[in-house]
Amino acid sequence: MELKSALEQLRKEKKRKFSQSVDLIVNLKGLDLKRENINFIITLPHKIKDKKVCGFLDKKSDLLDVISKSEFLKYKDKKQLKNLVKSYDFFIASVSLMPTVATTFGKVLGPAGKMPSPQLGILTQETEDNIKQILEKISHSIKVRVKEVSIKLNIGKDLMPDSLIIENVKEAYKGIVNALPKKKENIRSLIIKFTMTKPIKIELS
Repeated sequence: MELKSALEQLRKEKKRKFSQSVDLIVNLKGLDLKRENINFIITLPHKIKDKKVCGFLDKKSDLLDVISKSEFLKYKDKKQLKNLVKSYDFFIASVSLMPTVATTFGKVLGPAGKMPSPQLGILTQETEDNIKQILEKISHSIKVRVKEVSIKLNIGKDLMPDSLIIENVKEAYKGIVNALPKKKENIRSLIIKFTMTKPIKIELS
């Protein structure tokens, strides 16, 4: 089914008392996930929700929560460290602190897929303008780690107009295809759904 028609059909289902997420499910084929390490970032044209971001920075900022180097020691406590990782969606860091960030936080941030990376999260200059820019980019970004043969992405809310959801879906699909070794040959099927609806199979060119 075409994406526009699928969204129209989903909207005919029972209304809920809360805002539902719009989920894109991409089923894959022809991948050996034990050998292939597929991690990438998709930047969507339209923001879905505000993200909680924490910075490992040399100085405090009014733009986000900051953990300075002098505070790193308290995170040797495993409970504190796990709570920190759960509390934030993204972490950024000053390039000068990255070696210490890696040794102090890497063992937990790495497996959680939240380690600051050159793609999205490392500041070469710690200015308010640079922090603003990276926070804006993060608000439109989704980190994707392919661990199984199905990728599920939250790419919108049902309160968004269909035109914006469609643009987000197309950009997310393009990002996934570009990251796969055999591009479209690795796509088995595409499905769209709201939180509480039945899934609908869609076709994208």
